[in-house]
Amino acid sequence: MRLAPSPRAKPEPTITLINVVFLMLVFFLIAGQVAQPLDRDVQLVDADSMAARVPDDALVMRADGTLIWHGLATTLTDFVAAQPDQTGALRILPDRYLPARDLIAVAAALRAQTGQDVRLVTRQGLAP
Repeated sequence: MRLAPSPRAKPEPTITLINVVFLMLVFFLIAGQVAQPLDRDVQLVDADSMAARVPDDALVMRADGTLIWHGLATTLTDFVAAQPDQTGALRILPDRYLPARDLIAVAAALRAQTGQDVRLVTRQGLAP
C-alpha cells in the first residue's frame, strides 16, 4: 500500500521581508560612513531651516583663521587654484567663533578671484 506524500510546508513570507529590511539597514549604515567627517576643531554656526549635509568640497575656516580643504591646511591662493572652472557656488564652513570680519574678507576674496557665488554652510538650528 502506498502512502500519500505529506504536504510540504510553504516557506514563511516574512523571512524574505526580514532579509530585505536587513540588507537595506546594512546599505544605509555603509552609505552613511562614506562622507569625510567634519574636523573636530570646528563648531558650525547655528541656522534655522537649513537642511543639507556637509559638502565634501567646502572650505573649512577655523576660529583662528586657518583654512582647511579636504582635511589639509591650505591657503586661499591654493584653494582658488585647485578649483575647476565651474558655475556652481563655493561653500565655506566657518567656525562659530571665527570673527565676522575674517569671514567677510575671505568670502569677498573668493568672490573677486573666482567670480562664483560664495555660500556659508551652517548646522541646522533646533526649533524652540
